[in-house]
Amino acid sequence: MGTPSKSTGLIAAAVSFISFGTSGAFVKPLLEAGWSPAAAVTARALTAGLVLLPFVIVLMRGRWTLLWQARWPVLGMGLVGVAVTQVLYFAAIQRIPVATALLIEFLAPLILVGFTWAVSRRTPAPVVLIGSVLAVGGLVLVIGPGAIQAVDPIGLAAAFGAAIGCSVYFVIAARPNNGLPPVALAGAGLLLAVPVLALVGATGLLPFTATFGDVPLFGTPTAWWVPLLVVAVIGTALAYASGITASGILGSRLASFIALLEVVSASLFAWLLLGEGLSPLQLLGGLLILGGIASVRAERQKVEPVPVHA
Repeated sequence: MGTPSKSTGLIAAAVSFISFGTSGAFVKPLLEAGWSPAAAVTARALTAGLVLLPFVIVLMRGRWTLLWQARWPVLGMGLVGVAVTQVLYFAAIQRIPVATALLIEFLAPLILVGFTWAVSRRTPAPVVLIGSVLAVGGLVLVIGPGAIQAVDPIGLAAAFGAAIGCSVYFVIAARPNNGLPPVALAGAGLLLAVPVLALVGATGLLPFTATFGDVPLFGTPTAWWVPLLVVAVIGTALAYASGITASGILGSRLASFIALLEVVSASLFAWLLLGEGLSPLQLLGGLLILGGIASVRAERQKVEPVPVHA
């Protein structure tokens, strides 16, 4: 089997950030109906893991030893990439504004740039530094300049912890995992995260409540499981599987920068489906993020030239 092309990776990354971007529009009705964020994400992860399970079984074709050989990446994906990241994010938004928590969590690309800088002791290429500035500036505009403010230090620490967890997700997804298919890594990671999330809810560390009546979905009373199923299948199962695929092809740095477009996608879906306003500043922010991605992509093309055929 040949090596997947970069264009395949870019398509997978686009599918991932668009899929993740649908989450807010479909989770919001559940939250407004009385679901706590921790309960919603636990149900979301469980449903998504079960949706992916048949695909995992078919893809493995009896090669279950691959799961054991890739046990550390699977554990890392489930415990850190999903469970710890989600728990810390929801702990953060209990103390600081959601916009601030989002802004900090999406600093994951900068964490990866800084980590590589520290380990290699080589200054990143100018295009990477320029891309980082453009991407963060665009992120601030999309989320809202009001996200930058002095807030609770514990909340800030939790949000930074979520950013580190998000970085770990991209690193694990980008590394070869002993031949384990991306869908298997996503499905196993999601199912592994469920008991951790449920335990957090059982201990009362985070509010854990759910209701099972009709919820308002785009102005129409709808069964509670409808938005949950949409966010589980599209916003979680498809999003994680395609995101891991993209990271494996593009590398953690570029994939993490492209993932910033999730906030743009979420804003567009909120505008189209919920009628929430989309300001010119947010559109400008989206363009800046695209400029940052283009800069990082240019650096990768410089480092990884196209082979010359004999």
